[in-house]
Amino acid sequence: MAKKPKPPVIEAPKAGLKTIVAASAAGTTFEWYDFFIFGALTSIITKNFFTGLDDTTGMILALLTFALGFLSRPIGALIFGHIGDRKGRKGTFLYTILLMGAATVLIGFLPTYGQAGIFAPLLLVGLRILQGIAMGGEYGGAAIYVAEHAPSHRRGTYTAWIQSSASFGLVAALATVLITRSVVGEDAFADWGWRIPFIVSTLLLVVSVYIRAKTAESPAFKALHDAGAVSKAPFKEAFGQWSNLRQVLIALFGFMMAQGVVWYTTFFYTQVFLEKSVRLEPAIINWLVMGTSILSSFLYVMWGAISDRIGRKKVMVFGIALAVVGFFPGFHLLAKFANPELDAAVQRTPVVIFADPRTCTVQFDPVGKAQFTSSCDLAKALVTAQGVPYVSKPAEPGAKAATVQIGNAALAVNSGKDLSKDELKTLKTNATTDLKAALKAAGYPEKADPKKANLWGVFLVLCGFTIGATALYGPMASALVEMFPTRVRYTALSLPYNIGTGWFGGLLPAICFAMVAGSGNIFYGLWYPVIIGAIAVVVCVVFMKETHGRDLNSIE
Repeated sequence: MAKKPKPPVIEAPKAGLKTIVAASAAGTTFEWYDFFIFGALTSIITKNFFTGLDDTTGMILALLTFALGFLSRPIGALIFGHIGDRKGRKGTFLYTILLMGAATVLIGFLPTYGQAGIFAPLLLVGLRILQGIAMGGEYGGAAIYVAEHAPSHRRGTYTAWIQSSASFGLVAALATVLITRSVVGEDAFADWGWRIPFIVSTLLLVVSVYIRAKTAESPAFKALHDAGAVSKAPFKEAFGQWSNLRQVLIALFGFMMAQGVVWYTTFFYTQVFLEKSVRLEPAIINWLVMGTSILSSFLYVMWGAISDRIGRKKVMVFGIALAVVGFFPGFHLLAKFANPELDAAVQRTPVVIFADPRTCTVQFDPVGKAQFTSSCDLAKALVTAQGVPYVSKPAEPGAKAATVQIGNAALAVNSGKDLSKDELKTLKTNATTDLKAALKAAGYPEKADPKKANLWGVFLVLCGFTIGATALYGPMASALVEMFPTRVRYTALSLPYNIGTGWFGGLLPAICFAMVAGSGNIFYGLWYPVIIGAIAVVVCVVFMKETHGRDLNSIE
């Protein structure tokens, strides 16, 4: 039987390619802006939509709501991947951007918990899921669209601009938050001003839709369509044929799950850590992350260009390995630089909780209904809420209450199991007051003092993390595109990307914060990205083949 002829390749002229890259990156920037606004406002979201819960549970639920946008991304990958492989790349762009824009604007008009009760967080969760579905179809389409236009020897450079769009979106989100905060004031921002960044995206939506409407269909897909070779069953071909499925698995476990944990540790968990554990002011954190995000926008393209010369695999393995060896020492430096008074107090007067281990539970409740009222749970929750690390030790036999030891001060925290709601609230309030007084007497600062902090040191550590994250992420779009045939590229590429980024990365802030709350060690959550990164290095080195310079139309 004669082989089916390969579809002809239609390469765009240089000027047209620049326009295509700009249009794709601009639209993707808007979608990342929409997605990141939620992450930048996690603390505000907690106060407005999870009122009535304790600080630790409320924070975890807010982070889980943030993660829901990621969890739903594989759904979008399958929906829009199928559309993109069956109907074309361009039309899919418009569907994803319209869905993302509508969901984001509506978040800005949602009632708070105080106004609508339980319906407020439910509506928020629903819109967050829609955002995730839209984002699930966005990245694969943008990466493929640019890659199928770009010359093979510059594919890494051109597709890296799609990676840079993530940093542009993050900078735009943080800048909008900072400007709004400074204009309306912190109190007004916490009350109603937080809605403005969501509503402002209406203007960005109009511009982005206009830009994308002006673009033409991908030449590779057009050639495939004209030759009558478009896949009729993208799911079956992508995941039912071992040659394609094997590549999907290598992409997922070799570098996509690592990309999720490395990137979100660098740009999101650092924010949670600096705010909740180190107590640095949110506005300062936003400026620091904006600075590293601007730097990253150039590094993505640099690493993409380097991968065009030496290969994708070497650059990405370097990025993962740098993160694996750098996270623990880097986060220790962040704590020391950002809040030297806290670091000194922890070394000088460590907090110790003595409790019966049998009464201690893992305080992780995704639905917010569990009541952690044992003496041990209350003691751990109250100390964690102050952003203070602690050491757990078994209480003496017969001890009825957990004891928080801070220097010479010993604070007994009684059980709240048999108390009414008001009595439990009073117990927590009184215990918190006593705890704050004891911490202050022991030299623990209530928050980080910017004048005493080494902010340049913090910035340099964040830059180090950024080098690793960009080395992994910069060449990644071209590496993914080069692994799959044109017929099923959108579907096959989008699923591992969104599982790796969405599930491994999106859950990272909530998982790490819960690990910290349960262990008392502010660095304990780092084991999650470090272990996953180490596994990815092994898989990538053993199973991934080099792909740079590959002819996209010859992949079978």
